[in-house]
Amino acid sequence: MFDLLIKNGKIMDGTGNPWFFGDVAIKDSKIEKIGFIDSRLAREVINAKGFVVAPGFVDIHSHADFVLPLDEHPEILEPLVRQGVTTIVTGNCGYSTAPINPQTLELLKTYTLFLQTAELKWEWLDMKGYMDFIEKGGVAYNVVPLVSHGAIRIAIKGFEGGPAADSEKKEMARLAREAMEQGVFGLSCGLIYPPGMYSDTDELTAICKPLKDFGGVFTSHVRGSSETLLSATREIIKVGEQNGIGVEHSHLEAFGEEHWPKIDRVLNLHDEARARGVDITFDVIPYIAANTTLLGIFPPWSIEGGVSKLIERLKNKEVRNRINVDVEETVSDWPPWLPGAWPHNLARAAGWKNIIVISVGSAVNKHLEGKNLVELGEEEKKMPFDAAADLIIEEEGQVMALYIGVSGDMRGDEGLRKIISHPRASICTDAIITGRGLPHPAAYGSFPKVLGYFSRDLGLFTMEEAVRKMTSMNLQRFGVRDRGLIREGCFADITIFDEATVGERGTYFDPAHSPEGIKYVIINGIPVLQDGIYNSKLCGRVLRKQR
Repeated sequence: MFDLLIKNGKIMDGTGNPWFFGDVAIKDSKIEKIGFIDSRLAREVINAKGFVVAPGFVDIHSHADFVLPLDEHPEILEPLVRQGVTTIVTGNCGYSTAPINPQTLELLKTYTLFLQTAELKWEWLDMKGYMDFIEKGGVAYNVVPLVSHGAIRIAIKGFEGGPAADSEKKEMARLAREAMEQGVFGLSCGLIYPPGMYSDTDELTAICKPLKDFGGVFTSHVRGSSETLLSATREIIKVGEQNGIGVEHSHLEAFGEEHWPKIDRVLNLHDEARARGVDITFDVIPYIAANTTLLGIFPPWSIEGGVSKLIERLKNKEVRNRINVDVEETVSDWPPWLPGAWPHNLARAAGWKNIIVISVGSAVNKHLEGKNLVELGEEEKKMPFDAAADLIIEEEGQVMALYIGVSGDMRGDEGLRKIISHPRASICTDAIITGRGLPHPAAYGSFPKVLGYFSRDLGLFTMEEAVRKMTSMNLQRFGVRDRGLIREGCFADITIFDEATVGERGTYFDPAHSPEGIKYVIINGIPVLQDGIYNSKLCGRVLRKQR
């Protein structure tokens, strides 16, 4: 007897091949048989007539690391399953929960506070301890963990600025190797954030060297997506090329209208690198706005020592004025790690009116959510910079913002269309879901938007290709071969959707709406979403990379 039988589906198997009609039989968490199968051979039957049966969607770039340890994480992360996600890649952009040096743990806590829903117990010291902890508590999704350069650097150097000494690089590489031995799938960097922004290319090359022995992947939020976009892309290509490892260019984008013409050039850099044997791919957020911490608007020197030091500096009138001048006048240049340099001036790239507060830590300032920094300044009779600085002080750095102007804006998304239609573009959310404030609309609709808007409505690529971009392609990047496909012997992570209606319902300013058209979600053979009802079952698994 089969445990579950999906009947009469239009199967898009995740390879990009043309769809075909058939049934999918599941037993002991895996796909046992594909064909035309008698319903009497199964304990439970789902009739998928008129719907697409696809592999479960894979969020190659999530930030759920700090939510997964909580008992309530299935409810907090529910928006993901409602858009068809069954697997998440964690540890992105230089943010991970380990390794931990007890002497610098407070810095790590502060560094990652904007990603946290509640105070964590921090009952681990390394990636193995973290993976064991969430596995023991149970997880709602399959988890593909990465270790981060940010956590490793904090463990060795804290928030001290400047490139690492040779002895420190050696220690960082040792921690990276240790994490790989424990089963992570690669290492991520966030090079526009401290402490990643303080590192030079030699440091990145050194810390990534151990990845080759494990088939690990180097993923990177590059130095900048505006003035430094091309140099930043060349840098991660260099790190991959010198180490002979795979590279994932995280959420490839061009930030700010004057830089959108660089999209063709950055894609050419990728093509040229692959032509000479560099294994580089990229993912993309299907939106013209990104979400990250408001701390991203401040220059590197002002954040040395951590958030508490930034707040001290913002309270000093003379130092605040110097920070303000840098924000208004500094143009990013290469190399960006030298004293006084800045890899990515977000405020200059976006403009104050395109930076919108979407989440604050306290109830007192809740009314500010949804307002841009120009509106904030007008309301408080301040310049936008001062409104932002005072908010950071009041909220102790816990402010999330939406930055508009990523490969397009509210007038058009032609640049984004060019990126997302590239055959090597895979789909991610990059959503920060904490249960607070206004989330990025990607938290609710990233994958349905690709299926509905970019594929069905615009016709940029076939529905089968859309499915490939969000399933097998994302897992292949990390060497996971037994998921992401509708294939006998693969794990039964399956999303069933209505291709005629699938699409997002949220907007940038009213994002919290579940999408249309996602009918069923199955994780490891167990239905977790059926006819709009989510059961919060902990049937995910923590995956570990085999050497």
